[in-house]
Amino acid sequence: MPVVVVVGAGAVGSLLGGRLHAAGTPVLLVGRPAHVAVIRAHGLRIDGVDAQTVPLPAETRIPPGTDAAGVLVTVKTFDLSTAAEEIARSLRPTPVLLLENGLGIEPVAIERLGAGGWADPARSVVRAINSVPATLVGPGVVRAAGSGELIVPVPSGAAADAIRRLTDLLRSARLPVRAVREFDREVWRKALVNAAINPVTAIHGVANGRLADGPLHDEAVGLLHEAIRAAGSAGFDFEFAEAEDDLARVVRATSENRSSMLQDVDRGRPTEIDAISGAIVRVAADHGVDVPRTRSVIERLRRSAATRPRSAQSS
Repeated sequence: MPVVVVVGAGAVGSLLGGRLHAAGTPVLLVGRPAHVAVIRAHGLRIDGVDAQTVPLPAETRIPPGTDAAGVLVTVKTFDLSTAAEEIARSLRPTPVLLLENGLGIEPVAIERLGAGGWADPARSVVRAINSVPATLVGPGVVRAAGSGELIVPVPSGAAADAIRRLTDLLRSARLPVRAVREFDREVWRKALVNAAINPVTAIHGVANGRLADGPLHDEAVGLLHEAIRAAGSAGFDFEFAEAEDDLARVVRATSENRSSMLQDVDRGRPTEIDAISGAIVRVAADHGVDVPRTRSVIERLRRSAATRPRSAQSS
């Protein structure tokens, strides 16, 4: 029977894969060895919202001959090229949902899938925006840390059929999915919030809720305003009040969550700072906009990550 393959099953991928499998959709998680070993032995434990343990298969690589009904790609942005190459080698063309943070994600996956032999990969690749908070507690254990949703494009263009199939798949598991027409604007909307929350929480080692007020709130808002100016220079206009409301809403909804960037710092892993804040800097530079706070926070995060004690947890 065809399975949904989750490539890069860490916090978000494991949570979504576990929800799909619990709802009756066959799922294969592909993740790191320690995480896979615990899931094989004990199942995937989901703590927090709708807590349960889900027995499901897990591997460290996509097994040859896997019959895939679709792929969820939840690797970090810097691993996307490698993941797409493995998918192209291992699977026949099938709908691929990209759940990475940052800007300019789709062209990377399309290029590497095409180089790997997929014909017309633009028909298969779909970008989604994820705000479902998940934390990797330890190998085999994830925590659902609040509410959120998956945003996908309204079906159109070359990937229209893939969008429909993936949307139906996600909704069959009662995952919150919203289709929008101005999808590129929503990508920027998420990038604005990420550019404000992720670096600040990662540098200071705090959960998202600590950005609700005080100096950390002010620091996040300063980054948000620079990201808004970068977005405007690229043709995506946001009112400061609108973006600040988005930031406040996400901070409230995910107050107990540790951002993905903070989780990476905790585990001594590379972060997505280049795909998030770095992308803001590059867009701003292309249009002659100065973003000094954003440039500074990138360097501060790199220094902070280099000196912070590494967590014993791993996936």
